[in-house]
Amino acid sequence: MQPTHKPLAIVVEDNDLLRDLVAVLLEESEMEVVACDSAEAALTALDRYGSRVNMIFTDVNLAGMLTGVELAAIAKQRFPDLCVLVTSGKQAPPLPAGTRFLAKPWMPLDVLREAERIR
Repeated sequence: MQPTHKPLAIVVEDNDLLRDLVAVLLEESEMEVVACDSAEAALTALDRYGSRVNMIFTDVNLAGMLTGVELAAIAKQRFPDLCVLVTSGKQAPPLPAGTRFLAKPWMPLDVLREAERIR
């Protein structure tokens, strides 16, 4: 019998409080979480976990050189079926096909609903 893995989410947010909040919400949804403050760190995690990643939750503005939109494009190119959720307090930027947008301020229930969609 093979071990079953929880769904895995990468949370990318440079605001520590928001990153921690999203991580806790997803963990409460029975997900494993890798928390990152930059797109570069998220790409390292994506390289490490590959197809085990079920979801990326990213802000548009991040620490580092890449934006959340650029991260979304790279992630969708590598894993077209990956659920990528981009959030921002500004108007939704143009996003890669298949990427969802969640406007800030979002409610915790919004994040929980998105997690439930991929389970």
